[in-house]
Amino acid sequence: MPLANTQKAEVVGRFRRSATDTGSPEVQIALLSERINGLTAHFAAHKSDHASRRGLLKMVAQRRKLLDYLKQAAPDRYSKVVADLGLRR
Repeated sequence: MPLANTQKAEVVGRFRRSATDTGSPEVQIALLSERINGLTAHFAAHKSDHASRRGLLKMVAQRRKLLDYLKQAAPDRYSKVVADLGLRR
């Protein structure tokens, strides 16, 4: 399920590092987290939607890779993102 433009702009605004930043790892992780949270709510009503579940697993894996990269490259930014998003790490 794609995010609405207003939701996406709000998430990018909260996590961007500069005025024109839309692709930093922090922004990508935050956007993936929003989509993941939306899909988990979707699965409460549609338990047999296995095609979307596959997409969810791919998003979780992508977020995991980005978090691993950020942890290695900038541990302080990593810990800030994990705390802001409330991820279990």
